[in-house]
Amino acid sequence: MKMDFHANENAESYTGREADDTWARTMLSVVDPRGKRVVDIGCGGGIYSKAWAKLGAASVTGVDFSSAMLKTAQKQCADEPRISFVQGDALQTGLPDACADIIFARALIHHLEDLNGFFAEGKRLLAPGGICIIQDRTIDDCAVPASKTHLRGYFFEQFPRLLAVEAKRRPEDRMVQAAMQQAGLADIRLLSLWEVRRVYGNLAELADDLRSRKGRSLLHELADEELEQLVDTICQKFSGQETISEQDRWSIWIGRHV
Repeated sequence: MKMDFHANENAESYTGREADDTWARTMLSVVDPRGKRVVDIGCGGGIYSKAWAKLGAASVTGVDFSSAMLKTAQKQCADEPRISFVQGDALQTGLPDACADIIFARALIHHLEDLNGFFAEGKRLLAPGGICIIQDRTIDDCAVPASKTHLRGYFFEQFPRLLAVEAKRRPEDRMVQAAMQQAGLADIRLLSLWEVRRVYGNLAELADDLRSRKGRSLLHELADEELEQLVDTICQKFSGQETISEQDRWSIWIGRHV
């Protein structure tokens, strides 16, 4: 069953953690956000909206189509006056032209069918000289073998059908770059990032996180009993390990409005 992003029971699926320094260092290698206007499209629970504010952005506008998630994001970011949220579609945000110096979208485009429409909207929102940063996983990123840091690989070892689900929805590099070019973005380049998702203090923390399906829309494809089997398998893999650092490999596409 696919995840329902509008359901109240999933409202906190993309919150409850902070962006790691591995992510922050990569963003700072790409752009200096100090004093810049950031639009975070597909912001979910506001984790990365808050991260951009911490990096010095003058303002951050989070956009999401789920009113349930936006309510959670507003609560999570209530202590940061530079962050605001609006409900809008990724292809029609409702924001004014040239309102952003940085457009950011993390884990969004694999949910979209119209990449050309998305990048056209992103280009419209960017002021001249602005930068578009897209973070997502290709199928190659997903298919990295399982390891003591790449836990996601165990999902596919136990349930190979999940990799078939990923193969149908994950963007190809050539398609992303073609859509960026069609939108008129220039200086397009691709980076690879191993981002620390979370460090777990013990197995119980990891098991609870997996059972919650938080931040893992793919796990909504599993029945409850299948998920429990997966949790048991992963806990066996990490038996006796005190701390667990979970990492995911991401592709990051960068383009500029010239």
